[in-house]
Amino acid sequence: MNTNKLTLSALAVAAVLHPYVNANDDINNLPTEYVERIQIIGHDDKLRTEAGAATLIGEVELEKFKFDDINRVLYSVPGVNIREEDGYGLRPNIGFRGATPERSKKITVMEDGVLIGPAPYSAPAAYYFPMMSKMTAVEVFKGPAAIKYGPNTVAGALNMTTRQIPSSQEGALDVAAGSDGYAKAKAYFGSTSGNFGYLVEAVHIQADGFKELDSGGDTGFDKNDIMAKFQYDLSDNNYNQLVELKLSHADEISDETYLGLTDADFKQNANRRYVASQNDLMDWDHQQVQFTHFIGNDNFDVTTRLYRNDFERSWYKINGFKDGAIVSDLQAILANPETDVNLPFYQVLTGQRDTEREYEKIILGDNQREYYSQGIQSELYLYQELFDVKHSFNVGFRYHQDQIQRRHTTDAYSMVSSQLVSDGSATIASADGTNTEQTTAVAVFFKDTMTLGDLDLTLGLRGEFIEGEYQNDTPGKEGDWQKKNTDVWLPSISGFYTLSEHSGLFFGIHEGFVPTSPKELTSVKVESSINYELGARYHNKGSQLEAVLFYNDIDNLKEGCSFSTASQCANNIDAEFNSSEASVVGLELSAQHTYTLSDGFDLPISLSYTYTSGEFDNAFTSDFSMWGAVEAGDALPYLPENQLTLDIGLAANAWQVNLITRYISEMKEASGEGVLLSGVTTEALTVVDIAASYELGEMGNVYFKVDNVFDDQEIISHRPYGARPSKPRTAVIGYQYSF
Repeated sequence: MNTNKLTLSALAVAAVLHPYVNANDDINNLPTEYVERIQIIGHDDKLRTEAGAATLIGEVELEKFKFDDINRVLYSVPGVNIREEDGYGLRPNIGFRGATPERSKKITVMEDGVLIGPAPYSAPAAYYFPMMSKMTAVEVFKGPAAIKYGPNTVAGALNMTTRQIPSSQEGALDVAAGSDGYAKAKAYFGSTSGNFGYLVEAVHIQADGFKELDSGGDTGFDKNDIMAKFQYDLSDNNYNQLVELKLSHADEISDETYLGLTDADFKQNANRRYVASQNDLMDWDHQQVQFTHFIGNDNFDVTTRLYRNDFERSWYKINGFKDGAIVSDLQAILANPETDVNLPFYQVLTGQRDTEREYEKIILGDNQREYYSQGIQSELYLYQELFDVKHSFNVGFRYHQDQIQRRHTTDAYSMVSSQLVSDGSATIASADGTNTEQTTAVAVFFKDTMTLGDLDLTLGLRGEFIEGEYQNDTPGKEGDWQKKNTDVWLPSISGFYTLSEHSGLFFGIHEGFVPTSPKELTSVKVESSINYELGARYHNKGSQLEAVLFYNDIDNLKEGCSFSTASQCANNIDAEFNSSEASVVGLELSAQHTYTLSDGFDLPISLSYTYTSGEFDNAFTSDFSMWGAVEAGDALPYLPENQLTLDIGLAANAWQVNLITRYISEMKEASGEGVLLSGVTTEALTVVDIAASYELGEMGNVYFKVDNVFDDQEIISHRPYGARPSKPRTAVIGYQYSF
């Protein structure tokens, strides 16, 4: 093998930085700035000298287990906290360093360097998430490493990279089938001829689902994604210059629900689903257009992206029971189903009795929403020597607009012989769910990395200038509207000190920020924090080690009600709340080593461990369903104290086997007293996955994997409504052919 060729992991990072680097490129033939940044993050033979905790999962690692679920991918990254929901990762709940994971709304989520959430400023809850099966790399940025990505900088940023246009004719086919009706078909083909290159990739994944609906029927999903890229090389003797057009369409239909189980029913059958959820259905479509221009030489480069994302969804699902003489919350019913008040409602939910009274009618809501997100962003790298000091300048600008239009409606149904039957009444527009929120935001950032002997010192500054608008679109409520502005500057300082060729220390301090929605009154404050980290890094050929201590000092911790947070939010959807101060302290540890057992046999081992302690610093009382009456020292919700992932592999020339074990300690589901889930915790969970593949030479390769080998299922959450199970044992067998 030519050691100057880019490795797959290095290629993945290079593609994020410059989408026009190909796997066949020789490092010696690349411009200087390409080489420097490849070596900083992804080159296998170099100590990474960037300040801040940044993790790359390249294509080789992603191919080991062929995960379709972003949750399973991120469990190997230290500092990530996740609340699972549906078992397939359809709507992930991801947080970094103690940030509440609810709908991933406190992290910045990107695809190919562009904001990919439906409306990242106006409504950051990520009900759309890109399909993991089409990604070739995943990057996680925490601490000062995330200051250039926004709007949310309290926790960090997640970037996913799609396949790049190959430099020569290339293609692949991947088909698989497995448990619970799982099936996957994936193919791509691309080539470059002269100055023109193209790529077409399509993915289809489906499953019948592992949950068992009492009335029968599927509880799974059907997802599609097709992407096309076209590029043209305009390079001359003075500049490397390319343009690229990316087009994509994705859709999903899933028989998913927010309705869980009572704890007693969970013990009997963790995968049961009540008949009241038989009509629940998510249906969405997503389109993306992205135009990229790159120009550069040995001294500078500029990447400019123009983008537009459109997302439309309809989620028809059970919301609760009809208002009347008795009003009962679904969470309350499932928490205490045996009380005199709750028992009749529980029996209707499970189909044990028919609806008899008006207030026993079941309300299904259609949460129709239309989003768009569009903008232009440009990023400059400039390399200069000033006053005998080497400077690497990184400057960026983004003009962004996004919007959400909510058109929520409700319908009333009766339970009749274990079937939902419409009561014939008209569909009602929701009074609190017919509105529009939109945002126009200008963001800028500046970073200067100065080389001062063995110290690389980085000064950073990010600015966010946000104009938000809210309009209540309910007839007769036209006067309910609001406009507001938020302007903020966020400084950072970080550094890396090289101790030797193989080791170094790094540190960083930066200010974190999470904006409020356009709808919220100015009395609800933005979330802000001062975040600190101190770490050490070692890298010597097959051995890597990184340890990071972090401390986040949070002011005005902010959360919001949604249907997914459920109880006590039903009449206050999309409202936001502030708490008092909070603090999060933790340790992130990652280690990798490859043992050579004999000629042709390697034993790669990797470990990641996270210790996190997050608590409120003061006492307060809140209506927010995850807080309640909080005392100083109460723990933050959905934050495990300990997480451990151990990956052990055995690889030969033609085959490999990998075993990954994950441990997640218990999590509180509510911090204080006086709310429905006060005192309730999830159970600690240990999950083992195994994957194996065998090369068939020119005939391709076959693979086999089992998720949750020992079929251990626990309650991963009681939200939105009732106990929800982790994914059971699932087996998949597949075949890949590439050329």
